[in-house]
Amino acid sequence: MNANLFALSAIVLWASLAALGVSLSHVPAFLLTGLALLAGSLIALPLSRFDLRQWRVPLPTLALGIYGLFGFHFLLFIALRHAPPVQANLVNYLWPLGIVVMAPLFLPGVSLTARHLLAALMGFAGAALAILGGRSDGGYGVVWAWGYLPALGSAFIWASYSLLTQRVRRFPTAAIGSFALASGLLSLLCHAWLEPATTLSMRDGVLIALLGLGPLGGAFFLWDAALKRGDARQIGVLSFLTPLLSTLTLLWMREETPSVSVVLGAVMIIAAAVMATFKGRSVSA
Repeated sequence: MNANLFALSAIVLWASLAALGVSLSHVPAFLLTGLALLAGSLIALPLSRFDLRQWRVPLPTLALGIYGLFGFHFLLFIALRHAPPVQANLVNYLWPLGIVVMAPLFLPGVSLTARHLLAALMGFAGAALAILGGRSDGGYGVVWAWGYLPALGSAFIWASYSLLTQRVRRFPTAAIGSFALASGLLSLLCHAWLEPATTLSMRDGVLIALLGLGPLGGAFFLWDAALKRGDARQIGVLSFLTPLLSTLTLLWMREETPSVSVVLGAVMIIAAAVMATFKGRSVSA
């Protein structure tokens, strides 16, 4: 399984986040994130063949993992509470563009070609059309809100985390379990501090487990495997498929037909992905 397939698998799992989130919208955000991350951390057990030594990483590496998994979700939830959700989500989806354009700053021997930059910009434009075109009210107006700043911060965190994991001493993918475990516990502390107590049903528990096995668990392990094997610039451009697939999933759930904007966004994203991967060079290019 090559890097692009690992990345695409993670993207497909992330695309289910919005659909599962809608079904669990009554659950406080930090409680939902904390429980899902704890469930997701259990994936590391069979992955490491129940050898907990593979979970161990140096403290700076563990701090990087918490920075990525906890920091990203913390700022994203703040953004979604203090800015229009569609526009805040769009700002957050600058992270694939950040991976492409920041790769030369974080990774030695990596250069940014005009082809990668053009593909990244085209992919972001397609993602914007897909997200805004998926609005049921058809509105496109953007109103300034301070919540856009944490949305931008969440995008920077995920892009920089993805690149910095390639700068620290190499660690087994199973160690993502320790990142998820620590981030989940911090999320539950935020829940206890910031959110009201709530009672979960059996259905909630099943959906949270699915969330942990998928977009808030399994996807992180696949993403790490992809970054360890592939070109961060190409993977960053492929990531623009996430908002497209997420929007299409929500439209399917609502039994709505994709708009012209969503279709055009799909064409632009696919074209960007092809442009970035066609005759792609190695990371040292």
